[in-house]
Amino acid sequence: MSLHLSPVTPIIGAEVFGVDLREPLDAAAVDQLERALQRWKVLFFRDQELTAEQFVRFGRCFGQLTPGHAFVDSLPEHPEIFTRSADDYRERQRKGPALADPVVRDCKGWHIDNTFLTSPNKFTILHGTKIPSIGGDTLWTDLAAAYEGLSPPMRKLLDSLEAVHSASGGDYIGSKAGIQLRYMSLHPLIRVHPVTGERILFLNPGVITRIAGLTDSESNAILDMLFEEITRPAYHVRFRWSPNALALWDNRSTAHVGPVGYWLFEEPRAVRRLTVAGDRPQGPTGFLSYPLDGSAENAVESHNSPKS
Repeated sequence: MSLHLSPVTPIIGAEVFGVDLREPLDAAAVDQLERALQRWKVLFFRDQELTAEQFVRFGRCFGQLTPGHAFVDSLPEHPEIFTRSADDYRERQRKGPALADPVVRDCKGWHIDNTFLTSPNKFTILHGTKIPSIGGDTLWTDLAAAYEGLSPPMRKLLDSLEAVHSASGGDYIGSKAGIQLRYMSLHPLIRVHPVTGERILFLNPGVITRIAGLTDSESNAILDMLFEEITRPAYHVRFRWSPNALALWDNRSTAHVGPVGYWLFEEPRAVRRLTVAGDRPQGPTGFLSYPLDGSAENAVESHNSPKS
């Protein structure tokens, strides 16, 4: 098959044409997609009507799949697949502040998947199975570009810092009843991409609790500045979903947020997700991530059954 890429922005994101994901991909096609991910960080595919088996087969092209989620049940017949609908988000919104409150602009909607684990997944794949006629977009931000956008003195400071990433079952929509699990890892604040060598602002607003070794006021000031930095539109790509569209992204070098406007539309929206196993992040100083709670290294494997 002949793949064709059409960039969406000059910085991040490209649509892929000329591929039918219902068919097995050969090694050359997989290599081309991985090289495209290194450049564009997130790839979009339209009109991919996949069975669950075809979806899983595509995901396995890129490595071992992890079970769907550390805290939320996966599909019993396909434990690699985690599903989410707009109704799940609406239930949280009904319990939260009114629409006029700042919660709808909270930077904590931006996140990197699974960084409470010591070895977060390297790729994430999202497939839209039910898509509303309007609303529900997803945005990605280029964390390598965000790092380059900082001043040299700030980059030098951040290169030497580590941050605590922590999450518990209660933090997640639809988490298993009565779950009390909490996972905590220490990651470099700047990650060196294991393939491209890029320095990445490894910032996950949803689970970072503090920067290690700093006072609370110092940590909060730096994190607030960095949270604002990654939300600059110059680093973003916004994807308008269509039925059976699929997004594949490098979870090591992007953060994402969505579905945009879920509290304003009533049509169904449902997606399913796969995650490809990754490795421990490493910083510019050689610092290698490690678990702080003693179980974050293998949490996904321990708390989902059966293992993929």
